[in-house]
Amino acid sequence: MGQTPDTHLLAIRHGETEWNSQGRFQGHLNSVLNREGRAQAEALGERLAQERFDLLLCSDLGRALQTASAIAMRTGHEIVVEPRLRERRMGIFQGLTPAEVQARYPDEYARFRTRDPDYVIPEGESTRQLFERSVACFTELATRHAGLTLATVTHGGVLAMLYRHAKAMPLAAPRDFPLHNTGINRFRHRLGAWQLESWGEIGHLEPVLDDPQAERNR
Repeated sequence: MGQTPDTHLLAIRHGETEWNSQGRFQGHLNSVLNREGRAQAEALGERLAQERFDLLLCSDLGRALQTASAIAMRTGHEIVVEPRLRERRMGIFQGLTPAEVQARYPDEYARFRTRDPDYVIPEGESTRQLFERSVACFTELATRHAGLTLATVTHGGVLAMLYRHAKAMPLAAPRDFPLHNTGINRFRHRLGAWQLESWGEIGHLEPVLDDPQAERNR
């Protein structure tokens, strides 16, 4: 029997949303892409039109679908919705800023700030639950589509889990890597293991960053 072929993964965060710019916990609630986020998504679509990939998969949350639609418009791919690519469920924190959470739920926010991977936000998920869901989803997709190149539009929390898994980084360790909106992150699934090939490709955003109109509307 031959060796299972490698699966290549382009793992992409959605464009910037109104709540991103306000620093609000989004979780499973929806916030539309803001002006800059729409420009990011358009630039991402143009970039991916120059790249070969076999499937376009996407979280079922609005901000991810809005971003994936900008890709599909350029590449002609059908969007395959995958609910397991959703962001961490933030429960009672959703829709609030950190300051609002601290004022309304001081005890829960203090627990959250300890970075305990097993702390479950009321009505939400723990970091470990997100980790297990995210890695299982990516691994199942890579195994099912062995030998293909997958583009997935998902969320910062989900991407952080795959990064930590590939780098064997503890869940409680402070994040020391960026999570760029519409950044392209490349992984390879080989012989049942994940390898990180590149992280945070944002060259396609240079025209957006250089646009004075976009700058004024951050």
